[in-house]
Amino acid sequence: MTVPPAPSAYPPPTTPPAPARGRRRRAPVAALTAVLVTLLPVAGCGGGGAGGASPAGAPATTKSYDINPAPRERVRDGGTLRWGITEFPTQWNLNHVDGNLAEVRKVIEALMPAAFRSDDKAAATPNTDYVLDARVIATSPRQVVSYKLNPRARWSDGRPITWQDFEAQWKALNGRNLDYHVASTTGYQDIASVRRGDGDHEVLVTFANPFSEWQALFWPLYPRSTNATPEAFNTGWLNRVPVTAGPFRFGSFDPTAKTITIVRDPHWWGGRAKLDKIIYRSLATDALVGAFTNGELDVFDIGPSAPDYARARNAREAVIRQAAGPDFRHFTFNGESPALADPRVRQAVVLGLDRSAITRSDLQGLDWNTAPLNNHFFMNTQEGYQDNAGGLGKYDPAKAERLLDAAGWHRASPSRVKGGRELSVRFVIPSGLSLSKTEAELTQAMLAKIGVKVAIQSVPSDDFFAKYIIPGNFDIAPFSYIGTPFPISSSYGTYADATRGPGGKVQWNANFGRSGSPEIDTAMRRASSDLNPERAHAYANEADRLIWQKVNVLPLYQRPQNWGVKARLANIGAPGFYTLKYADIGFLR
Repeated sequence: MTVPPAPSAYPPPTTPPAPARGRRRRAPVAALTAVLVTLLPVAGCGGGGAGGASPAGAPATTKSYDINPAPRERVRDGGTLRWGITEFPTQWNLNHVDGNLAEVRKVIEALMPAAFRSDDKAAATPNTDYVLDARVIATSPRQVVSYKLNPRARWSDGRPITWQDFEAQWKALNGRNLDYHVASTTGYQDIASVRRGDGDHEVLVTFANPFSEWQALFWPLYPRSTNATPEAFNTGWLNRVPVTAGPFRFGSFDPTAKTITIVRDPHWWGGRAKLDKIIYRSLATDALVGAFTNGELDVFDIGPSAPDYARARNAREAVIRQAAGPDFRHFTFNGESPALADPRVRQAVVLGLDRSAITRSDLQGLDWNTAPLNNHFFMNTQEGYQDNAGGLGKYDPAKAERLLDAAGWHRASPSRVKGGRELSVRFVIPSGLSLSKTEAELTQAMLAKIGVKVAIQSVPSDDFFAKYIIPGNFDIAPFSYIGTPFPISSSYGTYADATRGPGGKVQWNANFGRSGSPEIDTAMRRASSDLNPERAHAYANEADRLIWQKVNVLPLYQRPQNWGVKARLANIGAPGFYTLKYADIGFLR
């Protein structure tokens, strides 16, 4: 599946994004076999590794990251890290729609600049290897951001990193030239200009529209040669990594062994990389755990498989590192389906679902805290999180029955009818995925108690989004959203109201729940444009309260990150929102 670009707050996108697995931004992910969706609360896990304290709203046992942090002096120099991944990518431009993959990011973050870093609470700070300082220097008449670049920062071809690299990336990603096949225009399309400040190492970015999550931009940054022309952008990084600027540089590809090798860059101006090299090895998902337990890999992302989790946990000299992140599991309700068009019916269905029971079933065997997620924008481990579910956050079948009565759906045992029509909903799931099948069966049993019939429809996985979710050919569907440390801009399109396309046709774009309101849009726009974080959080939570009443997306839980890691490795594991420091990764002395 392909990944959708995250829409900007101004305006909503005009075409629906293509849902995908494992990509950046708030991208939909089909139901998987255990808990491979968004990242959230974690309980104590088998294996060491320190994590950060959890903010209000998160369970006390939740780890915001779990990477076995260690100071550089405790990490030995040298060694090779063998890292298991699930794909052997061909496109290495992470800003390209085909390169916007989680596995590409694992490599590119060691090689390319990023203006900012995120801590475990999703707070962004300048990445001083590249940007010494970045701040808003004006808000009227327009928002202006100044970036002071590190004058030591250079590309591997010897050229300095300057304001021109920022300008070229803005021009490539702002959406004005459709020949650039970009993954996302979010934020870039709100920029009016990028220009030289006080010398080549100051960048002045002026916004045509205020953009509160401006720290999300230029992350990663590619050289201006990459962004100079559509051809360079689209094809210049196919099966090659021509330029780098990180603690590691590109080494080699081996298509036969399906490995990517990166090596320490001796010209790196920051702290010298501890490892000599990292070898990324692509294997089928079900082969990764075997390679790890056999000692062929040092680290890999286990994903949602409880059996793989158990095998990795018992591997010799290995631990499980587990943390929370920006992804969440949910059910989407189609507000345009005849059965669910009345918001009272959607609310009744929510009240008739025991989310705690569904969550426990999904997470069994993964040592994960089953605290519910009661916010559509912020994860339990994220600043700004608050519970906005109100009465809809509790299992209450009696109240559900009263709502259905009020909506005119009367009991005609065993189901309900209205105007001679039975109240029946289609729960559409991708075939071959046991997690979705179990969720559907639990939903069927629960809703039968309040007189709602559930017909489970299993469809080919390749058709799940393209033929069912995007065109609205379902009543309820389970999948996951992959997020970022910037919850407002990455979530806007998911909840934005419909727009009118050519001929007045209603377009829901990335809003697969097909319900919204001008009030929700207004609150989200205010959150996206207010440069005061506390006010932005307040507006986002105002939008969240309204979304709960609409019953567009029903959050279930924040998804865990499960990583198998050799116990003697430091500064790597389940990162949550935290940006890994690749130069510090290595084996303990």
